[in-house]
Amino acid sequence: MKAKYQEKFLVHKIQQNGDTESFAILYDLYIQKIYRFNYIKLSNREEAEDLTSEVFLKAWNYLIGNPDQVIKSFSGLIYRITRTTLVDFYRQNNKKEVSIDDIADIPSDAGIIKKLGAKQEAERVLKTLKKMKREYQEIIVLKYIEELSTSEIGDILGKNITNVRVTLHRAVKILKKLLD
Repeated sequence: MKAKYQEKFLVHKIQQNGDTESFAILYDLYIQKIYRFNYIKLSNREEAEDLTSEVFLKAWNYLIGNPDQVIKSFSGLIYRITRTTLVDFYRQNNKKEVSIDDIADIPSDAGIIKKLGAKQEAERVLKTLKKMKREYQEIIVLKYIEELSTSEIGDILGKNITNVRVTLHRAVKILKKLLD
């Protein structure tokens, strides 16, 4: 809970004073998560790096451009910007979205992947996840790879907590069925 208040304080300092040190702290907290999210979607390191940079630039511009806007959650804001930036990228490049493909090289701090143990099992889960619809992929990635709370996922996806829980339950049920 203390971390959320610290994030709100940092966001406030950025909005009011353009405090680059506060933004650097938030950047350090979220850079790996946002890069990993982009990499899972794109399966291309260079594109994921470029989009991650673009996301943080947009976040900075949004914060300093909206000094009176109350930001409930920086996590929610940064992931919404990430999702929008990905959609724009697909439109501009007339690219098909790569759901989850060829991602065994994701940076190593992905929590659920570590818990699975064997690399082959992780690859099997990720390939199976690729077969699911986008909404289910995103909710599973946000919950089990990014380890976000149900509330944070709701903020990111624009859904209430009950809807997130129901969707997550359905997604996990389908994933288990596909894995069997």
